Amino acid sequence: MTVLDLLGPQEDVQAPSPVIELRAVERVFDGDPPVHALHPTDLRVEAGEYVSIIGPSGSGKSSLLNLLGLLDRPSAGEYLLDGVPTADVGEGRRAALRAGHIGFVFQSFHLMPHRTVLENVLLATLYSGVPRAERHDRAMAALERVGLGHRVGFLPPVLSGGERQRTAVARAVVAQPRLLLADEPTGNLDSESTEGVLELFDELHADGLTLLVITHDVEVSARAQRRVRIADGRLQEVA
Repeated sequence: MTVLDLLGPQEDVQAPSPVIELRAVERVFDGDPPVHALHPTDLRVEAGEYVSIIGPSGSGKSSLLNLLGLLDRPSAGEYLLDGVPTADVGEGRRAALRAGHIGFVFQSFHLMPHRTVLENVLLATLYSGVPRAERHDRAMAALERVGLGHRVGFLPPVLSGGERQRTAVARAVVAQPRLLLADEPTGNLDSESTEGVLELFDELHADGLTLLVITHDVEVSARAQRRVRIADGRLQEVA
């Protein structure tokens, strides 16, 4: 008799789905000839990973970002977000998946200039399913988390670049997404502000958040746990 016999019948335990899974995904734009922005690509990003995708302008980074963020659809292949197939679902369902699973951070911040720091973060709770009673406390907690608890009443134009990007990060994480998707997050920052944002990413990763950072900056890419290079629409793992 084995130990398993003594324990009795065992339930099958399935491994959790990766947060990102691309299966032979490609993106082709119509033209004469057609433009292959992304060649057939496989990619897995497990929960809690910190992955950077590095490549020059024209390498396919923007096309990949739009696919991962559910802002575009693949021409072929399948994209599973947290195990959910996304290629053929309707726009309403895609919007719900985007709001509930993905936090975005962009190079240009995309903050509303005439709304306070707190209001900018609160706005993100309106479409992401955060209960009304929790919105203010969640927004304040997110701003404290990024070191901006003392700036909640300020307008974005009076903040430094680093503070604006920290506000954007707070907005991205306030709904507790499964994935933080950052597009050139340090592109408009000086070296000191860049270091501050990268340290914040390190802390969020240590807290268990899955991060995918798209960048052309080698130093930004090197901070990630795992690096992937994109060139001419093809992905390759970096040793």
